[in-house]
Amino acid sequence: MQAVQPDQLRNIVITGHAGSGKTILAESLALTMGIINRLGSIEEGNTLSDYSADEIERKHSLNTSIINGFWNDRKINIIDTPGLIDFHGDVKSAMRVADTVLIAVNASSGVEVGTDTVWEYTKEYYKPTMFVLTKLDADRADFKTTIQALQDHFGHLVTPIQFPVDEGVGHHTIIDVLLMKQLEFNPDKPGEMVVADISDLYIKRAEELHQQLVEAVAETDEALMNKFFEESNLAEEELRTGIKSALLTRTFFPVFCTSPLHFIGTERLLDTVVNLCPSPIERGPEHAISTINDDESLLQPNPEGPTIGFIFKTMSEPRVGEISYLRVYSGHIETGHELIDVQTGQLQKLGQVYTIIGQKRTPAEKLLAGDIGMVVKLKDAHTNDTLADKGTNTRISPIIFPIPVLATAIVPVAQGDEEKISSGLHHLHEEDPSFTIEHDVEFNQTILKTQGETHLDTIINRLQNKFNVTVDIAPIKIPYRETIRIASSAQGKYKKQSGGKGQYGDVWVKLEPLTRDSGFAFASEIVGGVVPTRYLPAVEKGLHETITSGILAGYPIVDVKAIAYDGSYHPVDSSEFAFKIAASMALKSAFEKSKPFLLEPFYTLEVYAPEQYTGEIVGDISSKRGKILGMDADVKMQIIHAEIPQASLTTFHHALTRLTQSRARYSYCFSHYEEAPPDIAQQIIAQK
Repeated sequence: MQAVQPDQLRNIVITGHAGSGKTILAESLALTMGIINRLGSIEEGNTLSDYSADEIERKHSLNTSIINGFWNDRKINIIDTPGLIDFHGDVKSAMRVADTVLIAVNASSGVEVGTDTVWEYTKEYYKPTMFVLTKLDADRADFKTTIQALQDHFGHLVTPIQFPVDEGVGHHTIIDVLLMKQLEFNPDKPGEMVVADISDLYIKRAEELHQQLVEAVAETDEALMNKFFEESNLAEEELRTGIKSALLTRTFFPVFCTSPLHFIGTERLLDTVVNLCPSPIERGPEHAISTINDDESLLQPNPEGPTIGFIFKTMSEPRVGEISYLRVYSGHIETGHELIDVQTGQLQKLGQVYTIIGQKRTPAEKLLAGDIGMVVKLKDAHTNDTLADKGTNTRISPIIFPIPVLATAIVPVAQGDEEKISSGLHHLHEEDPSFTIEHDVEFNQTILKTQGETHLDTIINRLQNKFNVTVDIAPIKIPYRETIRIASSAQGKYKKQSGGKGQYGDVWVKLEPLTRDSGFAFASEIVGGVVPTRYLPAVEKGLHETITSGILAGYPIVDVKAIAYDGSYHPVDSSEFAFKIAASMALKSAFEKSKPFLLEPFYTLEVYAPEQYTGEIVGDISSKRGKILGMDADVKMQIIHAEIPQASLTTFHHALTRLTQSRARYSYCFSHYEEAPPDIAQQIIAQK
């Protein structure tokens, strides 16, 4: 395939809520462009985008996939993304490299959780954004209600460009108020759009919406506003220019109508992508960061400039190895090209460069600035890495992935699989940086933090399918701590005679409570040589070992000062071992007299939720022994500030998902330890 100049490229990403019709929209666009000759089916598992085994099994997109084709001599890179919230790491990585975002909205169900979420991403990345209504041929399709919901959620700048003549079964005609034409489609044959004059039945509504469109576009540009005031209208070309400019400044969000399953609206949508969506040149320079001083610079999409490419997605495939999806931001890449991984300084010699249609790869002569493609078998280059010509000190600003919140411990089913699990998780994390792996040293647990339960299940399934290793999930062990309420003293005396040289150690230890988060302190107040100085390190060691292993329930003892202040020794039988045992005995005895109790870890919690859910969320936090610290308002969201025991975090995740239908998000971090309630403490001690 020949290289395509930046001004001939259009890079679009299709996003939206799960089930909004993204994959079939991409499939319908591909068929209309002539990439395929038959529409695939999600039920049959034969779409271009959802080709992996787990996607076919779940009947949902779980990975980013790319389709490229040509329309009116323009190359369009279409990035299809997952709709499930758990896989929005892929949505953010795809949106990072796209120039225009298409948000698919199911005309039967309207604005949903995913719609709100991807809208926030478009604001974060400041991307031109269009809404595409899908499933207008479904039974409960409701154009008017859906438009109202879009405007209620995202503001009056959301403006319909089209409206359907007939909704529900039999739908096949759209009125385009930009063209001021009636578009008729054959539900069985793509590419047979008939453009006609608007029927008298719909001309009045078309004129009203056309006037709204003109006014909305005029508001985005002073020159257009002046022209509108003079003539009360704008020519079609002026509208096109105004829309294109307003898309770039996010002052206009057009809405288009489609029924992808029956090819209705897709041909016109492709025309729109070519005519209204910005090319990489029109989108403008990319923000880059100097590796020398972290200064920001602007990188022009110039094919003659230094080569700078950005890896936004990494995958591994059997018999192929690691695959890197990248966008070229400057210069060009070609097979055999020697580049530097800017992050590591490592030389990377590119293998074959490809363009992609789903899982099909086509060798490319070269990819110029603005284009998106794939290279294989890079050495240690991963997602968020920048590849550049030698001597280039510029990297593309990284994708910021959603923070994973659901923590789960995993254990191998087969003994000895720990190394395979570690290696497999490392490779999977390179493919999907939106989950993290932690090793809890205290309990020797491997902990995965994921975006949710489906995300966790998918990772576990991929471990088994790709690396032939099976794991079970286990409860996360909570790092409780033990401490004391009052000071006390006790003697520890270890005396053993076994015929020959005996063992003798005798030490008195006083325990004192310290302020919270003070840890453990040791001091010696022994005078007069009652315990020789050479045995004091053994005393301290015995105390430390007991402190670490705990007494009440096997958890470390904290916020305690131990003072060795008296004792005795035997000139022949005393030893370091004997004094270590004696110190441990003294500590245990004093600890039991000091009114010991358990401490549990508390986390600060911030919940972002729509206002209608705050009462139920507050109630749930309180029921989990949490404490509400306050609330703030953030546009349409309420922010709940709270503290919650670590033991309640997992059940809180499930409850929040259920209570809000996944409309809320939250974050947490460790705050402090506080006393566990007696009933909770008794349960923990009994279990131990």
